[in-house]
Amino acid sequence: MSDRAAAARILAPSDALTVETVRSVLHWNAHLFSFTITRPPSFRFRSGEFVMIGMPGERRPLLRAYSIASPAWAEELEFLSIKVPDGPLTSQLQRVRPGDQLFLGRKPTGTLVADALLPGRRLFLLSTGTGLAPFMSLVRDPDIYERFNQIVLVHSVRQVSDLAYRADLESHLAGDPLVQDQALLQLSYLPTVTREPFRTGGRIDTLIADGTMFRSPLTGPKHFDPATDRVMLCGSMTMIRALAAQLEAAGFAEGSNAEPGHYVIERAFVG
Repeated sequence: MSDRAAAARILAPSDALTVETVRSVLHWNAHLFSFTITRPPSFRFRSGEFVMIGMPGERRPLLRAYSIASPAWAEELEFLSIKVPDGPLTSQLQRVRPGDQLFLGRKPTGTLVADALLPGRRLFLLSTGTGLAPFMSLVRDPDIYERFNQIVLVHSVRQVSDLAYRADLESHLAGDPLVQDQALLQLSYLPTVTREPFRTGGRIDTLIADGTMFRSPLTGPKHFDPATDRVMLCGSMTMIRALAAQLEAAGFAEGSNAEPGHYVIERAFVG
């Protein structure tokens, strides 16, 4: 069966999965795309959580955990994905079109949520690649601006074209119906590109070490301070493990839904 035939197959819901319809697809470049699907009326989630997305397989659905890129209030669910030519799921998923059907898990979960952090003044959202997705959910949610005075979203990628949502973030989410006013005053966007010329280069650890992370318009100390700062990490395991160790050495404690802390990672993805 061809990929298109598989995508067009009529799907049946189950106790664990609903069947949703693709609403839109945007290909950012040759290896990165985003898409939106319908949202069931009963589907509730907190901005920053992830859920299972899937397509039919030979014997059972092919499922993978995806962070939700849309905020908790949105009418549709949005996702950001890489394209893996021989990937069991993404080889098919990258070919979906509006009108195709997908499986959606009924139970979102995750730790990249505001509830897993202690109160603070500055929130740093540090991401690589598609690790940007949960942070797009958070920065489009009014709640995060009530919890933190300043929010810094860092996105590290290899190529300039990998900077998904760049125009939206550079405009401070201008036109967003709920957060444009808060984002203009409170959100800072710091994109960095490691393998092509760009105004900011270097990995996230370099931006921390040379102070770029803490430059104006950000106010406060030029380093991470557990008394005022909270951090979320999402992306490559190498980045997460290195920065988590750095934060721990600086006195930060990892948080969870059961016990909020100074920083959080998504354990389901890191292991």
